[in-house]
Amino acid sequence: MVLMIEEMRAIEALPQILDEIPGIGVILIGEGDLSQELGYPRQYDHPLVRENITRVLETCKARNIPCGHPHTTADNVERLLDEGFRFLMPAAGRSYAGLEKGKKLAGRVPA
Repeated sequence: MVLMIEEMRAIEALPQILDEIPGIGVILIGEGDLSQELGYPRQYDHPLVRENITRVLETCKARNIPCGHPHTTADNVERLLDEGFRFLMPAAGRSYAGLEKGKKLAGRVPA
């Protein structure tokens, strides 16, 4: 089971949740919603946002529960691994190969 933590109320309850609910396999941080609630939308490196992300990570590490990061890039992957994140979600590369092939097969674009 993956549990997403994306607001302060959830961060505050996380120790109790992890201690009382068996079967949680990964905690995934919802940085977007968290940063919005803290007043710094999409500013994932803002000190207050980072502080609370670290709080979730440390809570997970103390209980040996993998903590996930949803915005993994080539620029931050080394830092995330060094910090102890164990479930990383890089964005998929954009490809329209299937669409283009489908359009050709349907006769909608020249072959």
